[in-house]
Amino acid sequence: MGDRADHSRYEPYCAPLEWGEDWLEDFVAGAGLYAGASEFDRMVALNDYIVEHSEDFFGYETPADFRLEHRHPQLFPTNVRPETLEEAAEWRRLEESGEGNTAEFLRFTSPVRTQFPENDQVNARWYPADAAQQPGRKKQAIIVMPQWNADAFSHNALCTLFNRFGISALRLSKPYHDIRRPAELERSDYAVSSNIGRTIAACRQAVVDIRSCIDWLESQGYEQFGVLGTSLGSAYAFIAAAFDKRLKVCAFNHASMQFGDVVWTGQSTRHIRASFENAGMTQQDVQKIFTSVSPKSYMDRFASEPKRVLVVHATYDLTFIREFSLDVLKNFDRLNIDYVSKVLPCGHYTTGETPYKYMDGWFLGSFVYHAFKDLREKAMPRELVTS
Repeated sequence: MGDRADHSRYEPYCAPLEWGEDWLEDFVAGAGLYAGASEFDRMVALNDYIVEHSEDFFGYETPADFRLEHRHPQLFPTNVRPETLEEAAEWRRLEESGEGNTAEFLRFTSPVRTQFPENDQVNARWYPADAAQQPGRKKQAIIVMPQWNADAFSHNALCTLFNRFGISALRLSKPYHDIRRPAELERSDYAVSSNIGRTIAACRQAVVDIRSCIDWLESQGYEQFGVLGTSLGSAYAFIAAAFDKRLKVCAFNHASMQFGDVVWTGQSTRHIRASFENAGMTQQDVQKIFTSVSPKSYMDRFASEPKRVLVVHATYDLTFIREFSLDVLKNFDRLNIDYVSKVLPCGHYTTGETPYKYMDGWFLGSFVYHAFKDLREKAMPRELVTS
């Protein structure tokens, strides 16, 4: 379930820093940024303004074009391992020959628009649970968001596991990922990059897409909802849960209070850190330019509604380093958030390797099962719970 990308073979280009105010232009005007200020001070002020007006920033109108699409699954690989390329080729062959099964995908136009039409067509593979197995039960669903640069099959096994619990799942493709990836990209680099405004806008879009998925689920009769996010997906999931009180079950697979800290320390973001360092920025500066997409900014809001929460971290994680996760737990304790903490004896990317992926799957699966079971029983009449 971790990132299957082969980082040893991928050397991303150290692009120059771009402030990217054009990606946030609907908030630039309202922020009243001082024209004579430095670009850094303008971006810090813009982040502060977004946090102050976060209801508007993460607000949206429900999409009007929800639709289910049937197509053959494709891998959309993000690494060059021979076995991965062979797997991708086999899936293409199955589609071209008409062999194999099609899958069902929820599609709609994101309320947050970008410069890339393909990115703005939201994609979520749909895993509906068998309703016949749960007569009289409230319908439950979880939205699953894999890690940065995940291929299209990452976390699909979790969705089928949740189906066995009677929980439906939408495996959501993050902005710039798999089928949403612009043709000019081989990986999902526009989701997090040295273009600050574009990175913030990607988070905004991801949060709004999650909330839009809940709207569709409600239209299908679902009443109880959760979200699971891994790595970058955990940041998106946290902010969505902070702004949408319908999300009562939250599983965060690697977590940090500060978006900028992970960009600064991460193995796969070394090229982005180099861009910032070349511009004379420090870790503290990078924290400030990503305040608007940091869980720290919305921790009190997150705690304002009761939730069941899981946080998984890895002892030897060099991206979401241990102290970042412990800081999250410290703040959960401070705010009396109902959470469970689990620890993996591995690193960030080895979370996706044997045997750690099975341990992680057990932590996530057992938590989701019990959290939704508790949620369901609390909503049931007492005589049905005890019968």
